[in-house]
Amino acid sequence: MPVTPTRRSVLAAAVAAGAGLITGCSSADSGSSSPKKGGTLRAAFPGAGVKETMDPHAQRQFVDIARHKAVFDKLVELDSTLRPVPGLARAWSSDDEARVWRFELREARFHDGHVLDADDVLYSLSRILDPDAADHLAKNSLSHVDLANCRKAGKRGVEIALTRPNAELPSQLAMTGTSIVRDGWDDPTRPVGTGPFRFVSFTAGRSFTGRRFDDHWRGAPHLDEVRILSAETEARAAAVRSGEVHFAHEMTPTFARTVAHDSRVRVVATKHSGVQGFALKTDRAPFDDPDAALAVKLLVDRERLVEVVCSGRAEIGNDLYGKGYTYYPDGLEQRERDVAEARRLLKRTGLYNKKVTFYTSTAAGGFPQAAHLFAEQAGEAGLKVDIVNGPPESYFTDVLGKGTITNHRCGAMTIPTYLSERLLSDSPQNQTAWKHADFDDAFTAARAVADDDERTERYWSVQTTLRDQGGLVLWGHPEWLNAISRTVQGVKEAPPNTVDWARFDTVWLG
Repeated sequence: MPVTPTRRSVLAAAVAAGAGLITGCSSADSGSSSPKKGGTLRAAFPGAGVKETMDPHAQRQFVDIARHKAVFDKLVELDSTLRPVPGLARAWSSDDEARVWRFELREARFHDGHVLDADDVLYSLSRILDPDAADHLAKNSLSHVDLANCRKAGKRGVEIALTRPNAELPSQLAMTGTSIVRDGWDDPTRPVGTGPFRFVSFTAGRSFTGRRFDDHWRGAPHLDEVRILSAETEARAAAVRSGEVHFAHEMTPTFARTVAHDSRVRVVATKHSGVQGFALKTDRAPFDDPDAALAVKLLVDRERLVEVVCSGRAEIGNDLYGKGYTYYPDGLEQRERDVAEARRLLKRTGLYNKKVTFYTSTAAGGFPQAAHLFAEQAGEAGLKVDIVNGPPESYFTDVLGKGTITNHRCGAMTIPTYLSERLLSDSPQNQTAWKHADFDDAFTAARAVADDDERTERYWSVQTTLRDQGGLVLWGHPEWLNAISRTVQGVKEAPPNTVDWARFDTVWLG
């Protein structure tokens, strides 16, 4: 599709502020295997306008997370299987109850020369948990950190005390919004971290520039600079094909099919990278009745949604998050389409031939397409659907309160983090408004169990409850598609929010 002048000019202006167009983008240039020093890599991500931020504790969009990853580091990272691996913490251990944790710190250096210490970690935790900071993403998940009893431990250690046992703390310290900042730092206009790139400049809704930090604890990046730009889908597609950018994040299956024989571009596809689905509001009629929600789960044609919305590049979902991840209950029978049973339930709950509202948006590729396809499928069972379009820049905030049915998607995170951030009564992103004290208690009890087998069984139990009674209709697990210039080397297949995702310190230009 053609790029509108406005979208195109914004991206072109941002690119023009750096180096010129990419040259030498033929497939032959992709053969270099030895890392090369130098150059400026330009990466384009979906933008969020004036809401973009360099505050690493307030991040919500992928463009923010990628920029923060360039400047900051976390204590713990997640590998491609969503297991915790060392970051700024080189090792960790807990007491028998998983209530007191000790983390051993690396001798990592901040961009201003200060060497990481326990005070930086303790300050970062206090800043994340600031009661006046409503936008700090990890505040809910880390609310059980007992700041008053956290302390330094030896020369390079920090002890994190909890108000209740939690065997998942290392994974939670790897979630988005948990970067470590300098003790006393509180100026997002002048970010100082331990990350692989020093901050140079940032303009919300447009661009970020970072310059190589030679003293990074993992080693200096190959690149001289990285520029992370904001652009909508069509602009990203045009820019990576024309050579204006080297990396385009979150591309559509249609784009992947279009460039299949384009020698200038390669698509990096990562399986098990999240979920697509629909969210039903369970705190109001009609979906406060689990049978009404079940009717929707039975009327959707999952195979058709995967075929049309994802061009077949997805695995069929079973109304559960995290297929392929630790704690996923593989043994449950696949939910199949059953229009007759769905119609029976619609009649029993008084929804037959009634109308519900589906609130959608162009905020993510395939959302409107999925909404219209759902409306067709619902009509076959006797449910009428009125589709309402919302603004893309605020959609992911709006859906927390608007719409009887909304689009739902999520990138990669651990299953416990997904549950704690989206499905507890006080979860900040509780899109289905699922609020049940007994579910909260069962989840909290599962997280506290130190024994792996018992904890797994308990997590399976809470997920089964959610699948049968909750408001999530998770129909597909799509591949995550990024596009890169053939001149770019070192890009790894990695789910979003994991250690090798948006890892620009290890890539180079051929």
